Amino acid sequence: MIFRILEDQFAQKSKEAKAADLRFMQLALALGRRGLGRTWPNPAVGAVIVKDGVIVGRGWTQAGGRPHAEVEALRRAGDAARGATLYVTLEPCSHFGRSPPCADAVVAAGLARVVSAIEDPNPDVGGKGHAKLRAAGIAVDVGLCQAEAAHDHAGHFRRITDKRPHVILKLAVSADDKIAAYGHKPVAISGEAARTRVHLLRAQCDAILVGIGTVKADDPLLTCRLPGMAARSPVRVVLDRALRISGDSRMVHSARETPLWVMTSDLAEAPAAVKLGAAGAQVIRVAASTPQGLDLPAVLHALAEKGITRLLVEGGSRVANSFVAAGLVDEIWLLRGPDAIGADGVPALDAMPLDAIKQSPAFRLRASEALGKDNLNIYERA
Repeated sequence: MIFRILEDQFAQKSKEAKAADLRFMQLALALGRRGLGRTWPNPAVGAVIVKDGVIVGRGWTQAGGRPHAEVEALRRAGDAARGATLYVTLEPCSHFGRSPPCADAVVAAGLARVVSAIEDPNPDVGGKGHAKLRAAGIAVDVGLCQAEAAHDHAGHFRRITDKRPHVILKLAVSADDKIAAYGHKPVAISGEAARTRVHLLRAQCDAILVGIGTVKADDPLLTCRLPGMAARSPVRVVLDRALRISGDSRMVHSARETPLWVMTSDLAEAPAAVKLGAAGAQVIRVAASTPQGLDLPAVLHALAEKGITRLLVEGGSRVANSFVAAGLVDEIWLLRGPDAIGADGVPALDAMPLDAIKQSPAFRLRASEALGKDNLNIYERA
């Protein structure tokens, strides 16, 4: 009887400990998401330090990629970190980069345990951080909330393994699957709640990409227009094989305030590139695949080389079609408005039906929600 009571008490404590681990890791994940769009080329990591059930330090990767989350949490914890547990959303780094290894800082702080969500695929780390911690006598548990961490760090993982950013395609379509009126004339499709959500998504991405057709038709700014978040605007990227972007466009005029990268052919005329450079834009030359467009894998590789980990593709229909057809889309945000545009409207994916996404085995529905009168479905690569 006594043994049964002790076993029940142990099981209850174990259950409570697991619940506490989950709660603190979920907090670390939430903290890490604060850095999305701001930490590239580094991942947006979150960290929480807990001692005797009390949070004594927390941190997330700061703008520009440093300080790292673990260092921030240790700084805030101070001496209270000794003997405590660190919850971190990615394996602590073990190599010297632009800052010393986080694993060394964790060891020096005297932590007793580290709960790490997932191993870092970076070959400079790749299990070495966890090994260094264990060699120092620190208990290390790996894998808690691994799926959530893999999603949050998808940009970092994709850049390391595939040499390209994680690509998110955003489509705002009418009730009849159109994105614009006849002749590519802009028309309001989404309501205020949906537009707010899209601007938050922009702030969580490193860069946003459109084709030159969208620039010429809409003259967009592509900035984050949420109150107080203008500084969170992503790098603006334009696919412009022949450098047709006008020097009078709003993006060129604002290139010194919000970065503008123009991806063009290696055959594009130099004088146009010089003018764009003088206006503050950066011209990046890549191989042209056809007379109509650029080689998308080469574009993505060039962006990854410059540190971009999360890329939001916003338009237009031909660009969206090209990314989907090339198998280069990892996540799709499909916003559907309540009103129809009509048979002469512009299809969302050019000649490709939207069922190519919704019924494709390559994608699965991850989440759905209502945003006012609009509906949002988020698909991810299966």
